[in-house]
Amino acid sequence: MRDGFKRKLAKLALYLSVSLPFVQGAAAAEPLQAIGKGEGVLNVIAWEGYAQDDWVKPFEAATGCMVHAKYAGSSDEMVALMRSGGGNQYDVVSASGDATLRLIYGHDVQPINIALIPAWKNFIPQLKSPAFNTVKGVHYGVSYEWGPNTLLYNTKVFPTAPSSWSVIYNPKYKGKITVPDNPIQIADAALYLSKKDPALGITDPYELNQTQMNAVVKLLKAQSRLIKKYWALASDEIQLFTSGDAVVGAAWPYQTNTLQAAKVPVAETIPQEGATGWADTWMIAAKAPHPNCAYEWINWVTTPKVQAEQAIYFGETPANTLACKEMDAQQPGSCAQYHANAPASYFDQIKFWKTPRKDCGNGKYNCLDYSAWQREWQIIKG
Repeated sequence: MRDGFKRKLAKLALYLSVSLPFVQGAAAAEPLQAIGKGEGVLNVIAWEGYAQDDWVKPFEAATGCMVHAKYAGSSDEMVALMRSGGGNQYDVVSASGDATLRLIYGHDVQPINIALIPAWKNFIPQLKSPAFNTVKGVHYGVSYEWGPNTLLYNTKVFPTAPSSWSVIYNPKYKGKITVPDNPIQIADAALYLSKKDPALGITDPYELNQTQMNAVVKLLKAQSRLIKKYWALASDEIQLFTSGDAVVGAAWPYQTNTLQAAKVPVAETIPQEGATGWADTWMIAAKAPHPNCAYEWINWVTTPKVQAEQAIYFGETPANTLACKEMDAQQPGSCAQYHANAPASYFDQIKFWKTPRKDCGNGKYNCLDYSAWQREWQIIKG
């Protein structure tokens, strides 16, 4: 029964996440002009590990805004949740780049008054007005933290770090491989094929024509027979590595940190083909019931101290350049470890998630949009 419910939820998420595609244009209603008295409640949709007591409890004490967090396992689920209940159930969402434009063009989020966010002036240039959360000069979110999608492996099985993503497509590890249950995972395979088979002409892993997609789907369908489990929540993958059911897979640094803290023999690497990654944005729902608490939250989590706490906990890089000093104060060496001392150059090396569109970015319009990616992902998984 539980599996049947999950399938129904997945179908609902798919419907809601594509039922309002890029329509007409982004809404540009007037953003909040001043932060007023907090409403006492904040309803949050976030990635697992983004609403920890370490910074949530002090926030509640300082503002009186009691946080109720809902962890989502994918960007599709985040979009679906933001569109459920008429869009007035949740206040903020920590959306990644493969969801932000869908939320903006679906009129699910409201413009942000950057003048009310003091930390914004200290962000790295790439995250002040990125194309994934700023449309025609209007800010629809505030950048947060970012990082790469890494290759996680058991060090007893792999005494030397794997040098290529090919290990997650290798039949030798059948039944011991895990990857995210997320259509954007297609981009990881596309990045791998762009290096393995240059004749395909893949220059951007998020801009795939049908021929290129067919090659990616062929690779991923073969991989599907090797997968132990497609993970939804980070905790799912943590459990797989803890139990030994998985020995290699695609992950986030958060899983590595958590597993190493529990003395599970794992490490992570970025293979020679490079990596995709995420750059997350806090966005406020178009009909947020608690907008003042929403602004209070964004201001809280973009301060250097909380940015540092989040970065160290999750294993990612803060948007706020002033967080570096705080990181080293909390955990010596962490600033350099997570590239917060040279974020701009490191940022430019990662192929960040973005919403696939028909516009290929090269004057052609024969690329597959995100709804096609979702359909292909269901075919891949069978």
